[in-house]
Amino acid sequence: MTVSDILSRLHRLGSAKNRFGMARYGIYSKKVFGVGIKPITALRRKIGRDHTLALKLWKSGWLEARFLAIFIADPEQVTPRLMNSWVRDFDNWAITDGACLHLFADTKHGPKIALQWAKRKEEFVKRAGFVILAVRAVHDKKARDRAFVPYLRLIESAAYDERNGVKKGVNWALRQIGKRSPALYPKALRLAKKLAASKNPTARWIGSDAVRELKNPKVITRLRRRAPAVKMITAKTQRR
Repeated sequence: MTVSDILSRLHRLGSAKNRFGMARYGIYSKKVFGVGIKPITALRRKIGRDHTLALKLWKSGWLEARFLAIFIADPEQVTPRLMNSWVRDFDNWAITDGACLHLFADTKHGPKIALQWAKRKEEFVKRAGFVILAVRAVHDKKARDRAFVPYLRLIESAAYDERNGVKKGVNWALRQIGKRSPALYPKALRLAKKLAASKNPTARWIGSDAVRELKNPKVITRLRRRAPAVKMITAKTQRR
């Protein structure tokens, strides 16, 4: 399929109703057809991996074409240059999370780029950094737990950014790091409690929401199964 074929199909599938629904959930972009995820997923299955086509679709500027580009791009061919180019185009939380979840986090450059982006000022670039960190905490089984400790300092420094895109990305990363392992749990919970006690409303929301999830009995039970010693760790942490 050519870019023209795909854009024509997306145009036919789009609707004003879908565009309105997307806007209600904060999904804004300059060029939107108004197509749901199911048709895009169907196109993805039909096309398969096609990195060259993905690059062309991204350049089209259409939101749905960019989602398709994320799905068909080859992680092995993604370079830091491409990542830094695409991230400049992020203009809503959905395309940010989609690119990080389904492409960037799967690349060998993800960890290094995430640390760089988490320190940036642009809302969705900064969010992207923390989303990659959150995804790595869940899916990167080979990474050592100690590799995630420096991220907690980044989380704390970014916890006062009141922009919605950033604060939710920061919260996501904190929760996932805490749930990664018994060793990281008390460190994340300690930071969550510190933020929850803050006078800053953004930091307080991030911390309170993270504490609520990390203290969920299901989370604690799962961690205890992985290491019985976590029972002592959590008890010690909860007394502080």
